[in-house]
Amino acid sequence: MDYVIEMLHIVKDFPGIRANDDITLQLRRGEIHALLGENGAGKSTLMSILFGLYQPDGGSIRKDGKEVRINDPNDANALGIGMVHQHFKLVHNFTVLENIILGAETVKGGRLVMDEARKKVVALSERYHLKVDPDAKIEDITVGMQQRVEILKMRYRDNEILIFDEPTAVLTPQEIDELMKIMKGLTAEGKSILFITHKLNEIKAVADRCSVLRKGRYIGTVDVASTSKEEMSEMMVGRKVNFAVEKDPAHPTEVALSVKGLTMRGPHGKNVVNDVSFDVRKGEIVCIAGIDGNGQSELVYTLTGLMKQDKGQILMKGQDISHASIRARNDMGLGHIPEDRHRHGLVLDYTLAENMVLKSYHKPGFQNHGFRNFQRMNEVTDQLIERFDIRSGQGGRTIARSMSGGNQQKAIVAREIAINPDVLIAVQPTRGLDVGAIEYIHKQLVDARDSGKAVLLISLELDEVMNLSDRILVMFEGEIVADVRPEDVTVQELGLYMAGSKRRKA
Repeated sequence: MDYVIEMLHIVKDFPGIRANDDITLQLRRGEIHALLGENGAGKSTLMSILFGLYQPDGGSIRKDGKEVRINDPNDANALGIGMVHQHFKLVHNFTVLENIILGAETVKGGRLVMDEARKKVVALSERYHLKVDPDAKIEDITVGMQQRVEILKMRYRDNEILIFDEPTAVLTPQEIDELMKIMKGLTAEGKSILFITHKLNEIKAVADRCSVLRKGRYIGTVDVASTSKEEMSEMMVGRKVNFAVEKDPAHPTEVALSVKGLTMRGPHGKNVVNDVSFDVRKGEIVCIAGIDGNGQSELVYTLTGLMKQDKGQILMKGQDISHASIRARNDMGLGHIPEDRHRHGLVLDYTLAENMVLKSYHKPGFQNHGFRNFQRMNEVTDQLIERFDIRSGQGGRTIARSMSGGNQQKAIVAREIAINPDVLIAVQPTRGLDVGAIEYIHKQLVDARDSGKAVLLISLELDEVMNLSDRILVMFEGEIVADVRPEDVTVQELGLYMAGSKRRKA
């Protein structure tokens, strides 16, 4: 068999946890090979070993049948291995172009030559339908755009083995379809792809074979065409998973969050949020749907106090909070699961326990005259670890940075639900989670609704939008263009509203 990459009997240990326990993975030339597993199953660790970010404690790697040693990403690139990371490795104050060529620059006479690089990047972006602004700074573009930059970075180096670590977690349904086409096009050109994902639909759509990991161990490799989604999910979590969201009809009561004429100007003078008004009542889940970059992020930033609006009013439980501080909003009962878990969700170098009390450390019970109550902090963290199945090598003492992306996400969801908010703003709450964890988080959001909370969900996942919402608001170019109920609309119709081809207000 013509294997381009073989990872044989790989072992990797971290403090308190064996992340990879005797894993063998073989990638055929020209195939899309999916790597499936729960959060913390060891998928990203295994791929980080292949890319030279970690060294294995046991086992070997072969390229084209010859054993190789990959000490760092430069070695990986020299072997033609490229990687799009789950948490992007981009320099935030550099431009798109600078990030793409970083480490592969053309230098003449000690000066950077950018013209040829710019032409090549523009040509690649057009060829693969990855439209980017080469001069935009990374810190100013959406996560979806950052994803494109990562893919272009890999294509710029002309890698032949491409690792995609959760590549669709930040993309819209349309962008996902586009990426699937790109991946198939790349294998048609002779590239080989390793594709880490939790999304069984995507595996069925593009992958040839799928290897399954569970709790750091290799479960097996299956042929995708002849294996059902149910069989794959059971291999992954070790039990049957319910794909449907179980919820009774909503019984909304009084308005908990009211937004009136909210307007926010963007950096180019154009309104990124334009005269937006809506209410969210206690006992309902209202979902804002839309293609990434249509003002959803800015809307959430103004609601939560991360940014100031130019016009308009935000009322919570009848009180004007338009100019209230972030802490004041939190203390009034606002919970926020942010879209960027690293920038706004966690302090990565704090322990899990410290992150769990970020919003409550100043309250009685957690401190006394300015002294923290560590015992109480650890008790609460232990309860949340247990309740939300947060997998961490050293419990509450685990440094947040060392946890898998999915478990970081579970930690944020646990913290925000545990503060018992009256209004919970959940932005892509299941991003990067496996089917078992998604099932659990969906249940938590429905439970929050049923206990009288107002839930504002912002999601790019159309299945999630349709299954979880009681009402759907569609945003396009900063405006709400539709207010519909999931039972009255099809996914296709929703797609038309999201693309701006159709408008309908309630």
